[in-house]
Amino acid sequence: MDKKLKIGIIGCGGIANNKHMPALKMLSDKIEMVAFCDIIEEKAIAAAEKFGTEDAKHYVDYKELLKDESIDVIHVCTPNRSHSFITIDSLEAGKHVMCEKPMAKTYEEAKAMLDAAKRTGKKLTIGYQNRQCPDNQFIKAAAVNDEFGEIYYAKALAIRRRAVPTWGVFLNEYEQGGGPLIDIGTHALDLTLWMMNNYEPKMVVGNTFRKLADQRNCGNAWGDWDPEKFTVEDAAFGYIVMKNGAVISLESSWALNFPTPCEASFMLCGTNGGADTVDGARINKIKYGKQVIENANTDAGGVAYFDGKKVDASAVEAAQWIEAIINDTEPCVLPEQALCVTRILEAIYTSAKTGEPVFFND
Repeated sequence: MDKKLKIGIIGCGGIANNKHMPALKMLSDKIEMVAFCDIIEEKAIAAAEKFGTEDAKHYVDYKELLKDESIDVIHVCTPNRSHSFITIDSLEAGKHVMCEKPMAKTYEEAKAMLDAAKRTGKKLTIGYQNRQCPDNQFIKAAAVNDEFGEIYYAKALAIRRRAVPTWGVFLNEYEQGGGPLIDIGTHALDLTLWMMNNYEPKMVVGNTFRKLADQRNCGNAWGDWDPEKFTVEDAAFGYIVMKNGAVISLESSWALNFPTPCEASFMLCGTNGGADTVDGARINKIKYGKQVIENANTDAGGVAYFDGKKVDASAVEAAQWIEAIINDTEPCVLPEQALCVTRILEAIYTSAKTGEPVFFND
């Protein structure tokens, strides 16, 4: 490659510092982070000093950053409310965009992002890094190989017993658009749709609950939350019917009296077999007339995961994204797929508010 891709980071909070910037730093032979923006200037300065080039710039106004014509790629790592307009402005400025999940607060906003990508010819992907986890890659390969047959029932699972995020704006409905459903349920739903290769929903019914948010001293993993600032649901559940008749049960919660938490997990049931990632990657099927369950040891040594080292899904995601730009290929997560996830999530919230099912008529 003649020159390194120049990357700008918009939003220098937790997800940028813990996921995006460390993963990109591992690709220093192909990229360089040259610009950092955050509405809190100190965060942008700190990110530039830790991850940027010697002459990296920092900004408090992302529109000023976008004026730099040398920047090739933007990573949008801001609260959900601003995903859409920052992404669209970045695409219109001639940049490829990686936007952190979820795509947007609403289907309308997400659709505008997709339209902008098509209009500008720039690449757009969404940060669903769990697709790159070895367990999920293993089961996806089996699905592609048609080992499950027709998948007609699935569960998307994102359940925590007591792990409410108490920092940032996670509890703020205005900034985020919702709670655990849009935060972690989005990962589980993305994985499930991807495994099924089915992005044609017909109807959704959903319910949300705010039952534990007013409690205190309840053993939360990150300390007590402030009930007055807890303006989102603490649990949400949806029932999704696809156009081909398949159904998906979506369960999400930050705090639920549930004995076995599981996050970014799924269960698939098909005509030839099934799979789940509730406790590692497992495939169930009939073999020689017997019911068998095969457990995948994806941490074992070998060519793919040598020395048994754990694969960093965020690093794989970043590498795949950068290669897609360099080689002009499609990223793993297509914006059309992420758009479907946002559409279903919004429908669950709508159904919960109205008490009625939501039908998709297209």
